[in-house]
Amino acid sequence: MPWGRPDPATAAVRLAVRGALRECQPGDLVLVACSGGADSRSLAHALAVEAPAQRLAAGAVVVDHGLRPGSVAEAGDVAADLTGDGLDPVAVVRVDVAPGSHGLEAAARDARYFALDEAAQRHGATLVLLGHTLEDQAEQVLLGLARGSGARSLSGMPAERGRYRRPLLGLQHAQTSASCARQGLRVVDDPMNRDAAFARVRARRLLADLEEGLGPGVVAGLARSAALLRADADHLDGLADAAVECLDLGPWPAHDLATLPSAVRSRVWRRLLIAAGTPAGQLGSRHTDACDRLLTHWRGQGPVHVPGGLLVIRSADRVRIDPLPRVE
Repeated sequence: MPWGRPDPATAAVRLAVRGALRECQPGDLVLVACSGGADSRSLAHALAVEAPAQRLAAGAVVVDHGLRPGSVAEAGDVAADLTGDGLDPVAVVRVDVAPGSHGLEAAARDARYFALDEAAQRHGATLVLLGHTLEDQAEQVLLGLARGSGARSLSGMPAERGRYRRPLLGLQHAQTSASCARQGLRVVDDPMNRDAAFARVRARRLLADLEEGLGPGVVAGLARSAALLRADADHLDGLADAAVECLDLGPWPAHDLATLPSAVRSRVWRRLLIAAGTPAGQLGSRHTDACDRLLTHWRGQGPVHVPGGLLVIRSADRVRIDPLPRVE
């Protein structure tokens, strides 16, 4: 490891990692997901520096998505660099990405998290660090705005979820790039990060245009909005959880549901539908809105069809969720 005082960018990355490690106990293993790009590379190097000071074990997972020629060799090079940093274990995991109805980006993300979960369980890791930065957060919010999403989606990526931590959400990509350059760390340049076929790449370019047109601060402003919306969404989710706990297995009095505030009611519908068997990834606002009209605009209409082969039915003053009748 280099001696002397680190440059400001490297110091910022290390400080962020140090904060994420405070919850760990001596002897815990912390893994970092590293693609070899500047964000995750600077994060991995900072973990290698900070973990020994807190008597922690530190390792890494390199996920090879196999989406372009040379990915196997590239993943091996990244793993060798991480081993050179002193990280152990360093696992290279090859995943198969099969684009589904939600596109290649979503399929790659799902495969990546599945691989990270398996690696964390296999090695007994307490935490897994992810290298998302301020720009990633802003892109997430911008994409949510384009989809017309609600507060939960617009609240972006959480700094903590389960075993995952995102220490760099408050730092910019320029800082991670500068840290890698000052320390002489090899960085992978993934051409897919410049491919406008992907929505996230287009969002990144649009953010740059907005910064140029509206002045600096757009990225930071979107990230601040995400933090504020996350607090609001957490509060509303808590109210929805409390409301669901007060409900029995149904049918439910329509009046009792209708008296809930709209923002809470939509979350209650989501919880009830998922509990009944609707796949969470297929459940959208158009489904919960249609269910809600059974409460707010009841005109004797028929049942609402929702994913998972379910019907939401109102009969007189009660609503229920039933499976579709079997066809004999």
